[in-house]
Amino acid sequence: MQVEIPVFGFVAPSGSGKTTLLRRLVAVLRERGLRVGYLKHAHHTFDLDVPGKDSFEIRAAGAAQTLLASRERWALQVENAAKGEDPDLDAMLARFESDRLDLILVEGFKHARYPKIEIYRAALGQAPLYPGDGDIIAVATPDELPADGHPPVLPLDDANAIADFLLNAARRPGSAAPAG
Repeated sequence: MQVEIPVFGFVAPSGSGKTTLLRRLVAVLRERGLRVGYLKHAHHTFDLDVPGKDSFEIRAAGAAQTLLASRERWALQVENAAKGEDPDLDAMLARFESDRLDLILVEGFKHARYPKIEIYRAALGQAPLYPGDGDIIAVATPDELPADGHPPVLPLDDANAIADFLLNAARRPGSAAPAG
């Protein structure tokens, strides 16, 4: 299932600054009046609940899904029966209330087919991803890239420039929806 709003991913090795950039980018987009969704692919186990609380204890007892709701927010936790498999990007995107959003930013899901911005830092000593991934639509970096053969280069430290790029890309038909 595809969502009807633009979806853009940010991919890079751990420690490259994805979360730092996304935090700044979400703030810039919010200042511009946009409603932003955020999806992060976690490679480790996590828990949104607090040990000792009723909802934690009920989930620990075997509840397959636990929904916590308050006046300010709600969160649905679903136990993944296929624990050895990574979550499916399209299935996760379908969970969003996309009618309440203008775009979704994704951190990770490197191997999924959807428009991505690579964050590249030569200092990390790893090769860039863009030569092997045709879904990378830009590279945000503080470094020089080879003279040709790369997607557009964005200044990693300029969230406004990256926001401009994303909003322009979102206006191009078919350029910002996940490939299904």
